[in-house]
Amino acid sequence: MKTERERRATRVTLYGAAVNIILVIFKLIAGFLGQSAAMIADGIHSLSDLLTDAVVIIFMRLSSRPQDEDHDYGHGKYETLATAIIGMALFVVGLGICYGGVVKIWAALQGNSLQQPGWIALVAALVSVALKEWCYQFTVRTGRAIESETVVANAWHHRSDALSSVGTAIGIGGAIVLGPSWAVLDPIAAVIVSVLIIITAWKLMANALGELLEKSLPEAIETDIEHTVTEDPTLSDIHHLRTRRIGNHIAIEMHVRVPGEMTVSDAHQVVTKAERRLRDRFGAGTFISIHMEPRKEEEAGE
Repeated sequence: MKTERERRATRVTLYGAAVNIILVIFKLIAGFLGQSAAMIADGIHSLSDLLTDAVVIIFMRLSSRPQDEDHDYGHGKYETLATAIIGMALFVVGLGICYGGVVKIWAALQGNSLQQPGWIALVAALVSVALKEWCYQFTVRTGRAIESETVVANAWHHRSDALSSVGTAIGIGGAIVLGPSWAVLDPIAAVIVSVLIIITAWKLMANALGELLEKSLPEAIETDIEHTVTEDPTLSDIHHLRTRRIGNHIAIEMHVRVPGEMTVSDAHQVVTKAERRLRDRFGAGTFISIHMEPRKEEEAGE
């Protein structure tokens, strides 16, 4: 049975997919009719959006599965894997657009004439900018609301497409207004936009791979964790702190000292309250493991 989080992620992704289907058809037709390399590349970029929409829906379904005997920490890593796949798809698309643009620029430098794009390609670019920025806005809002890195990553895929179309519109518009001798602006725009796409893809992949490789949470968050636990002065000397992210949840392991004269029952209650504070601070799904140790004699005598 789908959770509310999964339903919202699926719904917003399907909305984006519907827009992508329309844009893929429109862009490719406009690119071929308008003889614009930049618009054809832009259409292929939108096609990659469709593929990543499918990835988001499939992996969100997998990541929402509850814990089972084979996955004690749940299935959150599926969401991280989806983010990495989206980043890799963007990276490949960016390299492809860059390569195609460089080939055409080189041809122009060799004295070959390039085909001047038509007005339909410019119209398609402007329509794409408006629709894809709209997709970014409603997708990123949902992704942040449900705390899904995958949905946010997909939102940035929408925006990268919008940026791609901005560059495409500038290149096509310049080539049309300035005449055939400036047709090289079309592939130049494609190359500039491809660099933006590659940078976005690299950031997405770096974050996802960091999580898959069990990268610790930022120092500021670990400090926040320590402060949250030691709000109760009974708990002190946090050590062996280990943190990581599991999908949209985090995992925290630590050793903490309690007064040696406390009973096991009292110490357990104190630690349980600390766990409650951590879950209030970082989410109900936070995985927490706290190992209690008695205070050292010198510390207890202070």
